[in-house]
Parts: sequence; C-alpha cells; structure tokens
Amino acid sequence: MTVGNTRHQARTLALQALYESDVAEHDLDEILKRYLEDRSEPQPVRRYVERLLTGIRERRQSIDEQIENAAPAFPVDQLPAVDRNILRIAIYELTSESDVPMKAAINEAVEIAKEFGGENSGKFVNGVLGTIANGLASSH
Repeated sequence: MTVGNTRHQARTLALQALYESDVAEHDLDEILKRYLEDRSEPQPVRRYVERLLTGIRERRQSIDEQIENAAPAFPVDQLPAVDRNILRIAIYELTSESDVPMKAAINEAVEIAKEFGGENSGKFVNGVLGTIANGLASSH
C-alpha cells in the first residue's frame, strides 16, 4: 500500500469518525478507540487516523477559527457536517503535517468532498483551502 493510498484511506476513516462525533454527538475518544480496535485496516492507516483525530481534537478551536476567517459568510456550526470535517482534516494537514504537500492535502480534500459532500462541496472546500493555503504561503 502506497503512502498516498494509506493517507486517503485514513482521511476517509477520519471523516467518518468526525462526522459521527459531530452528528451523533458520540465522544471522539470512544470512536477512535473503536476504530483502532475493531478495524481490519493496516497498521499505517490506523496510525494516521489516530494522528489526524488526535491532532484535530487538540487544535479544533484554532482550525475552526481558520475556517471562519477564510469563509466569514459561512459560520462553521452551520456548514454541512461533511464539508466542515473535510476542512478540519485538510487544515490540520496543511498546518501540522509537514510531510504532506500542500497541493496533495487540498486535492485530496476536494476529491473527498466530491465523493461524500453535496453538489457544491468540492468547489467550496477548494475555495476555503485555497484562501488558507495562500495565507500560509505568505506567512512563510
């Protein structure tokens, strides 16, 4: 399994866990524990899911502020749960996973948004992440 496939699978599982936490209001730690115990996923996938979920939980307030700054017309709590959590995953990767290329994180998020989100999710996610990426690029 390539690094790209591992990360794609991990991002998809992380999205499912975050969505469950958001919509069903289940505890993220319990969801993570269940994912790590119950899944037959390869170890690298499980490790990356754990890294994503732990990092997003720890930085959620900061991540949500970045979403609000990049898309002020769309309050984070009013965004579709799929879009909101795809953005959280991608922003975490853009700001905290130095070995994930910026373009790869954005492209993956857009593809996942097209697969799991609504009709305009891909465009919306791309726009928000483009704004955030431009801000990150100019601050380095």
